Amino acid sequence: MNFLEERIVKDGIVKEGNVLKVDSFLNHQMDIKLLNQMGAEFKKRFADKNINKILTIEASGIGIAVASLAAVQFGVPVVFAKKSQSINLDGEMYVAEVESFTHKCKNNVIVSQKFLSEDDHVLIIDDFLANGCALQGLIQIVQSSGATVEG
Repeated sequence: MNFLEERIVKDGIVKEGNVLKVDSFLNHQMDIKLLNQMGAEFKKRFADKNINKILTIEASGIGIAVASLAAVQFGVPVVFAKKSQSINLDGEMYVAEVESFTHKCKNNVIVSQKFLSEDDHVLIIDDFLANGCALQGLIQIVQSSGATVEG
């Protein structure tokens, strides 16, 4: 994804603590043309996989998974792990503890069991990999469901 690297170099800002700020084009304001390119690239890279679900984490990952049109490219639903319990969440849940790099706190992320099963082949999409905690939590949820992580 050289086009993404080029955009990060051009418009990304490195803040104190080695935090990369990409909010002008990726996760606060979204450049739809760039996100469309990313969706096409995800489809190209995982074309040989039988993906039937995309999983992301609530907040920044949603834009990448949905607005990138990755879901449209694959023709599959996006499931997102919620960072808090609400009255709308009912039934059995998969839960994993995730430490947020940018917020410096731990959250239990939650996915309803009705949205992931052993029949699912999952592509995990998030905005950035800081320390891998979000990714590990999402992998844990997929494994708990019996589904297969395809990428």
